[in-house]
Amino acid sequence: MTAEIISGKQLASDIRGELKQEVESLKEKGITPGLAVILVGEDPASQSYVRAKEKACAEIGIYSDDNKLPSDISEEKLLSLIEEKNNDPSIHGILVQLPLPKHIDEAKVLLAVNPDKDVDGFHPVNVGKLVVGQKAFLPCTPHGIVQMIKRAGVQLEGANVVIVGRSNIVGKPLANILMQKSELGNATVTVCHTRTKDISKHTIEADIVVAATGFPNSVTADMVKEGAVVIDVGVNRVPDDTKKKGYRLIGDVDFDAVSQKASFITPVPGGVGPMTITMLLYNTVDSSKTANNIK
Repeated sequence: MTAEIISGKQLASDIRGELKQEVESLKEKGITPGLAVILVGEDPASQSYVRAKEKACAEIGIYSDDNKLPSDISEEKLLSLIEEKNNDPSIHGILVQLPLPKHIDEAKVLLAVNPDKDVDGFHPVNVGKLVVGQKAFLPCTPHGIVQMIKRAGVQLEGANVVIVGRSNIVGKPLANILMQKSELGNATVTVCHTRTKDISKHTIEADIVVAATGFPNSVTADMVKEGAVVIDVGVNRVPDDTKKKGYRLIGDVDFDAVSQKASFITPVPGGVGPMTITMLLYNTVDSSKTANNIK
């Protein structure tokens, strides 16, 4: 068996096409979805990510309000800017790019964002709503993963899903989404982590394995059953002299071996990554509709 590739790049393109049509329809009603992006400092990875978000907004017609701030900005000034965006009716989503400089309290900054504009889905109010099954912004990477599974035609209801990794960004919110009584859930979910005694004992029974460990090749072929669906969230740099940059990107899954056993698998790069920004756009459009009482 050779696994069918779930292309995040293709799916992201499809969803962005759907969103572009929605944005055009909203503009006909005089509504332009607006996303405020706040970047503090010169972190190269953050700068690259923000540029990609700006480009994606332009592609589908979202107004991108870019705020690039010096690394020595005071916490007080940053909080004041967030409050300004909270009160701006043309802004439907606020994204504060992490990490922040050490002199700024990240928790305080994230709490300052209006939960109704928290398109990242990390505000405790939105996390709480997700846990109890109320409508809330779903965190972008977990939501992207669920969309990949659903759109590949994989049955989630009743499926045995094992998530390897318990981060606040992927593992925990994904588990909560998948266990809800909803069209995106109704799965039986197990979460494994660094203190799990025998991870393979759980993964070998799984219909769907999601690897979010942060370590290359940490999910190997002997850990998955024939026909399992494998979602690789990891992005790891490994040295490669044949590449211009001197490295290549691989995931948390031993792709070559696992793809010979799995029914579906996501690649790295081109898998989960492109879906994350796309779901940020999705949340921004959704927020603009909620703000204007459009269902």
